[in-house]
Amino acid sequence: MIKFIAACFALLLPLPALGANYLLNGRQESNINYQMVQKIAPTPNIRKLILTYVVPESFESPTFNQNVQRIDFRFAPTPSKRNESTDARGNRVVEATWLPPLAPITATLSLNAKNSVLLREITSNAPFPLGRLSKDIRPYLKATEQVASTDPAIVRKAKELTRLSNTEFDAVQRIMAWVVDHMQYVLIPESYDAVYSFRTGKGNCQNYSHLAAALMRAVGIPVRIVNGVTMKEPYDIHIDNAIITMKLAEGRHSWIEVYFPDLGWVPSDAQGSQMFISNRFLRIEVGLDNNDTEQDGLVRWSRTKGSTDAPAFAEIIDAGFDADRVRIDGRQMTYGPRGSLFTPKINAVFSKVTAAKPPPVPVVPKIDLKGLAYRRPVVFGNLEFPENADFLSTRGPAEVDADGTVKAKKNFLVETAEYVTTKGRQYAQLFTVDKPIQLKSIGLALHKFSDDGQLWVELFKDNKGQPGEYIGTSSLITLSDLGFQPGYSWIDFGFKKERLRLPPGRYWIALGFTGSPIVNWFFTYGKPVGPPEGTRYRTLFDEGWSRSLSFEFNYRIAALAGE
Repeated sequence: MIKFIAACFALLLPLPALGANYLLNGRQESNINYQMVQKIAPTPNIRKLILTYVVPESFESPTFNQNVQRIDFRFAPTPSKRNESTDARGNRVVEATWLPPLAPITATLSLNAKNSVLLREITSNAPFPLGRLSKDIRPYLKATEQVASTDPAIVRKAKELTRLSNTEFDAVQRIMAWVVDHMQYVLIPESYDAVYSFRTGKGNCQNYSHLAAALMRAVGIPVRIVNGVTMKEPYDIHIDNAIITMKLAEGRHSWIEVYFPDLGWVPSDAQGSQMFISNRFLRIEVGLDNNDTEQDGLVRWSRTKGSTDAPAFAEIIDAGFDADRVRIDGRQMTYGPRGSLFTPKINAVFSKVTAAKPPPVPVVPKIDLKGLAYRRPVVFGNLEFPENADFLSTRGPAEVDADGTVKAKKNFLVETAEYVTTKGRQYAQLFTVDKPIQLKSIGLALHKFSDDGQLWVELFKDNKGQPGEYIGTSSLITLSDLGFQPGYSWIDFGFKKERLRLPPGRYWIALGFTGSPIVNWFFTYGKPVGPPEGTRYRTLFDEGWSRSLSFEFNYRIAALAGE
């Protein structure tokens, strides 16, 4: 048997001679006290309000296990009606109705989840194409509006990717590897369906899930969409003398489960291209696509004729880890796509998929920076993030049914941010300069929680994938001089006085601080702009910057181009 490795979160250590696959071994065991509080404030014109939830259930798979205990739904004030039912996908649905809602409503879901992940050798002998499937599995082969598995372009690509596959695992890993290289994470895409994702290569977790599902269903592999919640508690993967720190946002998430006749339903996070999910996931609802998994977190209301009123809404998720035991070791292999793949060892017949090597980095000749004229303004970086977004109160766009009932679905807009003023840590982000520039400012997407302290940015040359020689420091910013914003906004650190002129090359932004500031720096899943090793941090006990992060901070460089 040949052993394959698949993956989680686009990330690479700076080992260019090797592939992007990481073979993992280890386990996670956690006891999680989870609570979600929703607050809904109706107006007098709202005559009826309905809240719908799906009850999280226990779940077992070859890698991920979820044991849910002590579930409690509480509503204040008490609803006029409360019903429980089971939908066509097996989800247990709780529906609470107020007729009419006379006061602000607080809905609280609390539970305990004992989650565990075991990354060990798994064997699969499932053939490809698959044979006849049972009646309960066949619905997950259907094409839907969001999972267009019969779209001609998607069918052609799926057949092209799997034409040499003789096992289901080989077909799945080929599709997942292609999705890793094709897609780039965007928090707010124009559309969420598989065709949009296929054509543009952009999207959030819904897009990744829909595209992976469409390609697999197109060649007869059953896939179901899973909705749930991810938790922001980080964890480390140890690879030789380096550490990769994995972190998600705390909020709504969409992923997939792939059916193997000899393994059952196996979870994978298409957004991160994992052949497993970590125990930072809470699995809630399953369906054919994200339109079919709309029950959890659905808000519906009816209102007086002619009114356009909508209730105010806020959602707060809190997850406390009473116990958290994690030890995961990894080994980087010599094959893989451009994006990383992390998986346990899997015994299955498959082909080693390797992406085409990028062209060699051109040698940059020495440039006389003083002899250039710096006039043309340029701005570049990882620029896309939801500026000033209020993550607590954002819902999906309201839809009006034929009977006049309005509904708003849960939203997958999540706050991806790192607390970067932690004592004893410093964070750094790499950026690349293609042509000579005179640096004006470096902007970071930040949110402050206090007025205490000062921030600045240090600039370093790159030294073999880590911050190296010091170049300069920006002007100081005093937090008390900045106003409070509802979300994240650009904070620009000036370099005008230094008149720093940079030749083409790679450079590092490192955030410095003094006092006791509390500041978050927004990040994007994966590496949409820079190289895979381009986000790092160090502690007081580290001599270098050997700790990598699985995401890319949002930054912008403002400069004058040298010509």
